[in-house]
Amino acid sequence: MKTFGLKIDPLTGEEYYEVYVRGRQLLNDPHLNKASAFTKEERLSLGLDGMLRPGIATLDSQLDRTYEAFLRKPDDLERYIYLSGLQDRNEVLFYRLLIDHLEEMVPIIYTPTVGQACMQMSHIQRRYRGIYVTPENIGNIDQIFQGLSQPQVNLVVVTDGERILGLGDLGSDGMGIPVGKVSLYVAAGGVHPGVCLPVTLDVGTNNPRLLEDPLYLGIRRPRLRGVEYEELVEKFVLGVKRNFPGALLQWEDFAKHTAFKNLDRYRERILSFNDDIQGTGSTALAALMTAMRIKKSRFQDERYVIVGLGQAGTGIAMNIRAALKAEGLSDVEARKRIFAVDMQGLLIEGDPLLEGPQLPLAQCRSAVEGWKLDDPSRISLQDVVRNAHPTVLIGVTAQPNLFDEAILAETARHSERPIVLALSNPTHKCECSPEAVWKATDGKGLVATGSPFSPLDWKGRTLQASQCNNMYIFPGVGLGALVCKATRITDSMFLAASKAISTFVTPEQEATGLLLPEMKDIRQVSAAVAKAVSKEARDSGLGRLLDDEKLEAIITKAQWEPHYTAYRPGAPRQMD
Repeated sequence: MKTFGLKIDPLTGEEYYEVYVRGRQLLNDPHLNKASAFTKEERLSLGLDGMLRPGIATLDSQLDRTYEAFLRKPDDLERYIYLSGLQDRNEVLFYRLLIDHLEEMVPIIYTPTVGQACMQMSHIQRRYRGIYVTPENIGNIDQIFQGLSQPQVNLVVVTDGERILGLGDLGSDGMGIPVGKVSLYVAAGGVHPGVCLPVTLDVGTNNPRLLEDPLYLGIRRPRLRGVEYEELVEKFVLGVKRNFPGALLQWEDFAKHTAFKNLDRYRERILSFNDDIQGTGSTALAALMTAMRIKKSRFQDERYVIVGLGQAGTGIAMNIRAALKAEGLSDVEARKRIFAVDMQGLLIEGDPLLEGPQLPLAQCRSAVEGWKLDDPSRISLQDVVRNAHPTVLIGVTAQPNLFDEAILAETARHSERPIVLALSNPTHKCECSPEAVWKATDGKGLVATGSPFSPLDWKGRTLQASQCNNMYIFPGVGLGALVCKATRITDSMFLAASKAISTFVTPEQEATGLLLPEMKDIRQVSAAVAKAVSKEARDSGLGRLLDDEKLEAIITKAQWEPHYTAYRPGAPRQMD
């Protein structure tokens, strides 16, 4: 049942919502509820008379009240629960509060607190958001989608919960991730919340803690695998295409073995991308671009150690490889500069454990001849650092303190300003702290982390580590792709996005060690990314043929600002 539609008054040009529900149903709809801000006329015409206290509030006074309540919460998990409840009651108020306090609240609604929330989701669940697709209901996917109250869906964020952050298989408790991503699409990118849909494919879980938890709300059986799983994903994608033509599908927190397969299978069939692979790789590349500018270096002048070759690590490695080739290096020359370390140690050609995306990253055996090794049967991270003399360390392993004092000190011996990207989430999974890097490098190391860390006073100056958060990339990529009506999303679009982000970092910010823009500028960054993506789509023949000025105007208009729209009653509608 569609509950509202956007209209324009032909006489005044004023935008308003034609609302098809009344009374309590209206107050219970988070897209439409204004609570105490409903005007006297709206209360009378929409069946709200007597249901609200007589005082009529402004959005600003509601913000004061809600922020006061937020500050009273005793810990971050309680703040997450409070903000989730606010989002379930009043989306305009939630997003206005979030945008006004972005730096304070992003760590609550997303990393690191969202990880804690997902670990306990079945215990803290109040109301449901989004759609849960299961093997039992996939045959009804059209009815499920058609039953949504939203006027349209342009963006779908989907997970199957198998690899939530660095926490592993959380089953349908992982819904906190697509819900959080949608919140960032709205707050950072300006995508309207009424066109966004979080989805979880609940295909079971292999997590014994969840299977034994009497309060777990997901399917209680081992994960669906093989042909049955692939058929469910296929039916889901086809359902999205049928019901939401032109919508963007973002794959989120799938395990490595399904993430690459889904991306390869569907990237040409539906407008889609995988944020863990492409978004993480593009954000890290933007940070590295800034670091090269600070160091007055080139990508080919550095030596890279990447630890953890899941989606994120592989995506980062692929982006570095592309940057090296853009500087004129051959595949062979690029391979010599990237040392990829996974569970078996350094990836070496001929290793039977190598997976498809890892093959171009495996070192030739001749490249490691003569290395001094602790164990001749395995080349460990310590061996790589000792022999390869890296100038860039990148960790995506969820192993805390992996980059210990010895590894950082050895890296600092071979570069005056080493670059360290310790990207695992949540905070307690980080490979090292920024302070550890600065201690090892006398404050000269350039650092980015997955979760936020506070600045540090170091010998009379302030040092800052950037949060290498994918929200710098995916909201702008999604907004740009939708605005320009792209038919698919390419690696070139992500490269354009990385360049747009890096150029946003000012010389003053670079002086403090920042590799990415400040969070307070995220909306302008997203607009810049959207412009870069839409221009690349146009120039590649994959998007609307509009000049730069018109594209920029459309993107500016498309960025939704949370405010209360006037309501007028419309005749109640049946199911569309």
